[in-house]
Amino acid sequence: MNLRDFYLLAALIACLRLDSAIAQELIYTIREELPENVPIGNIPKDLNISHINAATGTSASLVYRLVSKAGDAPLVKVSSNTGEIFTTSNRIDREKLCAGASYAEENECFFELEVVILPNDFFRLIKIKIIVKDTNDNAPMFPSPVINISIPENTLINSRFPIPSATDPDTGFNGVQHYELLNGQSVFGLDIVETPEGEKWPQLIVQQNLDREQKDTYVMKIKVEDGGTPQKSSTAILQVTVSDVNDNRPVFKESQVEVHIPENAPVGTSVIQLHATDADIGSNAEIRYIFGAQVAPATKRFFALNNTTGLITVQRSLDREETAIHKVTVLASDGSSTPARATVTINVTDVNDNPPNIDLRYIISPINGTVYLSEKDPINTKIALITVSDKDTDVNGKVICFIEREVPFHLKAVYDNQYLLETSSLLDYEGTKEFSFKIVASDSGKPSLNQTALVRVKLEDENDNPPIFSQPVIELSVSENNRHGLYLTTISATDEDSGKNADIVYQLGPNASFFDLDRKTGVLTASRVFDREEQERFIFTVTARDNGTPPLQSQAAVIVTVLDENDNSPKFTHNHFQFFVSENLPKYSTVGVITVTDADAGENKAVTLSILNDNENFVLDPYSGVIKSNVSFDREQQSSYTFDVKAVDGGQPPRSSTAKVTINVMDVNDNSPVVIYPPSNTSFKLVPLSAIPGSVVAEVFAVDIDTGMNAELKYTIVSGNNKGLFRIDPVTGNITLEEKPTPNDVGLHRLVVNISDLGYPKSLHTLVLVFLYVNDTAGNASYIYDLIRRTMETPLDRNIGDSSQPYQNEDYLTIMIAIVAGAMVVIVVIFVTVLVRCRHASRFKAAQRSKQGAEWMSPNQENKQNKKKKRKKRKSPKSSLLNFVTIEESKPDDAVHEPINGTISLPAELEEQSIGRFDWGTAPPTTFKPNSPDLAKHYKSASPQSAFHLKPDTPVSVKKHHVIQELPLDNTFVGGCDTLSKRSSTSSDHFSASECSSQGGFKTKGPLHTRQCSQSSP
Repeated sequence: MNLRDFYLLAALIACLRLDSAIAQELIYTIREELPENVPIGNIPKDLNISHINAATGTSASLVYRLVSKAGDAPLVKVSSNTGEIFTTSNRIDREKLCAGASYAEENECFFELEVVILPNDFFRLIKIKIIVKDTNDNAPMFPSPVINISIPENTLINSRFPIPSATDPDTGFNGVQHYELLNGQSVFGLDIVETPEGEKWPQLIVQQNLDREQKDTYVMKIKVEDGGTPQKSSTAILQVTVSDVNDNRPVFKESQVEVHIPENAPVGTSVIQLHATDADIGSNAEIRYIFGAQVAPATKRFFALNNTTGLITVQRSLDREETAIHKVTVLASDGSSTPARATVTINVTDVNDNPPNIDLRYIISPINGTVYLSEKDPINTKIALITVSDKDTDVNGKVICFIEREVPFHLKAVYDNQYLLETSSLLDYEGTKEFSFKIVASDSGKPSLNQTALVRVKLEDENDNPPIFSQPVIELSVSENNRHGLYLTTISATDEDSGKNADIVYQLGPNASFFDLDRKTGVLTASRVFDREEQERFIFTVTARDNGTPPLQSQAAVIVTVLDENDNSPKFTHNHFQFFVSENLPKYSTVGVITVTDADAGENKAVTLSILNDNENFVLDPYSGVIKSNVSFDREQQSSYTFDVKAVDGGQPPRSSTAKVTINVMDVNDNSPVVIYPPSNTSFKLVPLSAIPGSVVAEVFAVDIDTGMNAELKYTIVSGNNKGLFRIDPVTGNITLEEKPTPNDVGLHRLVVNISDLGYPKSLHTLVLVFLYVNDTAGNASYIYDLIRRTMETPLDRNIGDSSQPYQNEDYLTIMIAIVAGAMVVIVVIFVTVLVRCRHASRFKAAQRSKQGAEWMSPNQENKQNKKKKRKKRKSPKSSLLNFVTIEESKPDDAVHEPINGTISLPAELEEQSIGRFDWGTAPPTTFKPNSPDLAKHYKSASPQSAFHLKPDTPVSVKKHHVIQELPLDNTFVGGCDTLSKRSSTSSDHFSASECSSQGGFKTKGPLHTRQCSQSSP
């Protein structure tokens, strides 16, 4: 195998391997005769072309370029930026574009073009086929404006005579569709015959008998129309001559004949001889052969017809590539009006008479026939699109393409007949500066024909070596507070190029305003004074650029670290720190954190904290700044603490600063309300029957030593006002009449008043008993006090009005029983005695009211002492619907201060009057402060434990009672809890611990010591 055969084989293999990744096809269909700038298609949209490089992931701007020969007038144009295809000002004429070919409706008239997509990383070759659809821009035309037909006079009715057909360059429905005979004079008609090829032939029909002696000539018009929109038409004059009788018409042996003749047949070569016969004799049997009217003028130029013999010969050189098939219609006429018709199809066969054609269209525009490439162009740089073709067919038309000699270029097949010329390796200007080679296209005919195209490529030298720094990262250090113009270092770079490509200049990048750089020498100096606290590190770039075209450059990073000096004092975040803590906070609890900063670095910023003027109430961590308490806070004793803190850094010499610290103690709801009025739980107020509604009949007043909402109080009547006779102001505590008292209201009324604060989240409360005696006078105060003491046996949730009358009449009942048992006569005496005593009591109450006015009445010590001696012991009822108070008489002589201990359970309706629920699960036991009134000294219980020890979180039992403590005039009251809010309360009383259950009742942690009170009858 010689070298040429090897190239042929390689090229053949390359033709069979098409690169579908870079070669794609598009087909568009347009109408002919479109105006300029009509959009045809969009290449990137129609092919879904991405602008992202799959290898690098970067986006690029694509360039779309139409590959065409210089000097061509393109029919379309391609936008280089968008890839859109538009028509140009060059008119697209389908009939001109596809001239010489007979296109039926099903055949396509098209032209092709190629578009390349650049740059090289995105390269694609797009082959575009544009199909041109016909428009109705041509009218059908007859071969002659006057058509002559001769018809014998003896022609039978309905005989048909052919009329030359009209032709229309348009196709399909735009071609000839309809013929019409005008002014037929009822002698002639028209019929249309459609051939297998789709052609429409008009025929003249004789509709009446002809008589040449009467009329020998008929002149009419024939009209032809196409089917386009708008419809086009033309007319011709049809002249019919009535001739003498010729009985027989010629007849061809074969009406359809097909022959083959090579395209290189010489002129004069016989193609075929037609033969027709006529049954007539004499002159009527003489036959003349002529071409039919449908034969194209071009066909008549290639072939000659002998009129006498019917021999068709070649009269001009044939070219299959120009016209491969010729159709010839031959008419045989004996002089009559009805000639015979025969159709001859002449197929021109191919011979290898055309060498391949090389169409070289450059992608990189050449200069004077030479393509200039840069030595830095990458491999597979596209240079030109080569299209090879051969007008021959079959084997004669198969073409292979190759490069004649070994060069760093190769041909890449993209379609059967198209190749891309591209670089196959990196180019080096220093190795070879110029290339000149031939591209060979060879067909497979015998003998083989070939064609060559010369390609010239020159390389351009490039500045392909950038400057290189000796160090890619340059690190420097300099102390702050430097002088201006301080020398730092010299930056240098080298360039492997020569001449101007090796001349280097230096330039500072951004963020380098504190520095100066000499452009030639690379000397770096400080242009400002550095302050490390303002900026500790400077990072910028230095660029070294050569003077090549285009210039190349490289960068080095410069890192300048500013060294610290102790030029900043410690700085507190606040000049005055304010901390807020809750009272009762345990010792050594964290109360705040002091924050201090130092703008210096290292040891210069190491800060130590200390307290200057505190009397050991607080402990300060010198490093973290955490302040812890060394005392337990009590807001009522001291509400704030103030001291100074000093911060010292570790620099040389050290620097320091101070700040003030204030610890504010926030109030906790740890104090129950303290009742001022009434003075004790056994005091009472007289309410005369003459009192009017709205008048103040009593006053309840209490104070709370807490602050804020913890000290806001609310007064409510929780029991004893079932008749609604009284009302208490929730803010002032004033008790007023709601209705005017009636005789039914006379007697002692006990109001249980709850005084609660508005503490958050837990509220505290105190219960106080308010006794109101409704009567005109209160003459016998001792009797009223005795009633008050007896009401202690009545639970707080019951109204004493139902049991007060028995208390009042108990003495009388005893006397009456004695009188009945002794003698009925004594009744009169006792009745008189009672009358006298009632009058005396009325006078005594009136005197007391005038003496005390609105003053609260306290029990008479002496009367109580005397009355105590007359009491008889008796047991309380052991079973009752409600639990009563169990009272054990105390030993001291002072009956007024006798404590009454017991447990009282409020009913549900009283509990519902509470404002909220107390959550003992989250609150510590309530204790009173040491400076609170000493409640223990009033409790005369024999138990060593405190009088009240309430257990939290214990449900209230129905069999238990509230604790009610009768207090002396020193304003000491039993403390309680209210459920108004959720705020916790704590206190510091080491004497007692009172707590409230969630049900509002009191519980005792230890056993409740009670004394049985003995009562004697009056």
